[in-house]
Amino acid sequence: MLEIMKIKKILLSAFILATLGATAQVSISGEFRPRTEYKHGQKTLFKDGDKAGFATSLRSRVNFSYQGEGFTTYLSIQDVTVFGENRQLIQADANNSLSIFEAWAHIELGKNYATKIGRQMIAYDDQRIMGSVGWAQQARTHDAFLLKHKSNGFSYDIGLAYNQNEGAVGSPIGNNYTTTGFFSYKTMQYLWANKKWDNFAASILVLNNGFQKYDNNIADGVNNLTTYGTHLKTNIGGISFALNVYGQSGDITKNQLGGDLNTNVKFKSAYLASLDATFKASEKITLGIGYETISGDDSSTPEKESFFPVYGTNHKFNGFMDYFYVGNHGGNVGLNDFHISSKFKLNSKSTLFAKVLNFSAAEKLASGETQLGTEIDLVYTHKLKPAVTFQLGYSQLFASDGMEELKGAIADGSQNWAWAMITIKPKFLN
Repeated sequence: MLEIMKIKKILLSAFILATLGATAQVSISGEFRPRTEYKHGQKTLFKDGDKAGFATSLRSRVNFSYQGEGFTTYLSIQDVTVFGENRQLIQADANNSLSIFEAWAHIELGKNYATKIGRQMIAYDDQRIMGSVGWAQQARTHDAFLLKHKSNGFSYDIGLAYNQNEGAVGSPIGNNYTTTGFFSYKTMQYLWANKKWDNFAASILVLNNGFQKYDNNIADGVNNLTTYGTHLKTNIGGISFALNVYGQSGDITKNQLGGDLNTNVKFKSAYLASLDATFKASEKITLGIGYETISGDDSSTPEKESFFPVYGTNHKFNGFMDYFYVGNHGGNVGLNDFHISSKFKLNSKSTLFAKVLNFSAAEKLASGETQLGTEIDLVYTHKLKPAVTFQLGYSQLFASDGMEELKGAIADGSQNWAWAMITIKPKFLN
């Protein structure tokens, strides 16, 4: 019943905005994105006795935007479901999956300054550290305050967040933040700055996250984990280069990694570095090559030395089968990733993307092994209509003995994953 009431309110809001659209700058858009996946070794090794997974998930969004004099407001309503999760004749969604995905206001503060307040996607550069995680049906947002500046090719954002549980709002005392897992933070402060020249662009990011600290199950301040580094892009002789260099240090409450909430983990000298080059061989062929190294834990030291790309769009990196840093591989042996890729323009509406990646551990496994395996990713994209895109993907992992040791399982047969997805983005009012 609660879900039905929410839907009625959304439809009423849409009607009001559509009525206002005759005299104001109002736009209403949507997204309908079903994706069917066959999983036979995605994220972790397929073992003897396992059954392959097959399911269809759906992301549905309705987006409302209102642009006034010196400000813009935006509201995005999202529902993420799995086909068949609700029984027949049910009155409300069993998983209560309808939510406000984004709700923010962008306010101009002068010629070169603005603020953006509310629930919003925060993504910078290649999304290695902060990204929208658009592949995941639920995607990622932050409840934050941003101060934004842009002038003469230079821009910077200052971001601040202070997160709290619902119960604390009505409580006269205390600020205990009990949400845990997936690096859910109590506080966030960051600076992102970018400068663009004719053939070169440079960004710096300093991101600090405070995680609720506990002493005998009693909230006691925060642990601070700081991620800092740079993203550089340039073009030399027709070859585009992109460089990432990031470090990470500080402390985190262990329950963010799935452990005890009274235990604190210290990070020291963790790092990520990558270099990618792309070259347009012809009008129809683009080639790429790259290498990334991410530090891992050395068992000889008590501190964590394993870097984690905290809020990045990690599905974009280290193989589409998500064996690394997509809800897994935190606090582990790190990763070395060498990859080559090619993108073929088949015609005016279709492309084929192919990528081969070789994985090895940055630190030796207990056996002394480092080689983890090789993955092949293929993605076919076809634009059916201006607002309709079809994609088909297939990935194959050739796991080594090191991968079996890392995942604690003996692989049984082929490790593969296939998916098909349609994305429809209609404009209801513009």
